[in-house]
Amino acid sequence: MSDRLLESNAFQMAAWIGDNNSADREFVFLGTGTSVGVPAIGCKCRVCLSDDPKNKRTRSGAVIHSRAGTVLIDTPPDLRTQLLRERIDLVHAVLFTHQHADHVFGLDDLRIFGKYLEAEVPVFCDPHVEEFIRTTFRYAFDPIVLKYPAGGVPRLAFHRARRPSFQVLDHQVTPIPLRHGRFDVLGFRIDGLAYCTDVNLIPEESWKLLEDLDVLILDALRFEPHPTHFCFDEALAVIDRVRPRRAILTHLSCRLDPEVARTRLPDHVTLSHDGMRVRF
Repeated sequence: MSDRLLESNAFQMAAWIGDNNSADREFVFLGTGTSVGVPAIGCKCRVCLSDDPKNKRTRSGAVIHSRAGTVLIDTPPDLRTQLLRERIDLVHAVLFTHQHADHVFGLDDLRIFGKYLEAEVPVFCDPHVEEFIRTTFRYAFDPIVLKYPAGGVPRLAFHRARRPSFQVLDHQVTPIPLRHGRFDVLGFRIDGLAYCTDVNLIPEESWKLLEDLDVLILDALRFEPHPTHFCFDEALAVIDRVRPRRAILTHLSCRLDPEVARTRLPDHVTLSHDGMRVRF
């Protein structure tokens, strides 16, 4: 890794740790929108035309900062601009929830981190997600390219998101099996925080993994029911059953008007927005 980047990353982490007396970790929402983002192209609804910066939602993803480094959750298509916006210079590992385009298609932006780290970036996911990535981004895994690297390609080292838990940097990560329509996807729990995006059904065996949470971050696409995402009322029903100390709704579309939603939220439930930070 270059001296410049080492100094930059060390300075950022030292500054964050110095201002972090109440918690060991910080969760940052890189994006909080649905697959088309908000505003959506061609949409003239009140939310899409809003001047409120919190109604400008990029595709969903997040990072977790700790003393050991930064872990990225998913690689949305907006990843480069999200990382620049949040002044994140380095990512040390990546978790993937699932293989849909709005959660994977920013993967090429990982190549700069392999260069800075001078090593492969550890990637944790299920086997079918790895297969999708290897097929979709096959240029990055071509044996000739890997043997004679002439240009930048993502340098990735795949690891299984093993049950019941696995270690990433200084985090013990618990995968939470979820259903997203006909797809098997993962949520992730780290200590008292659980991130469950893109979900419309929680299998019975996964409920116990959501017990005693400080923070539950949960999919709530819109007010109307949807075949692959929790709607607003379904998300509130999950929160009522899980009873976290705090809940935050994410993966929001323009069909969930924040002004209307806030009038119906319990005191311990809030809406996410891009750049929102949570210490835990």
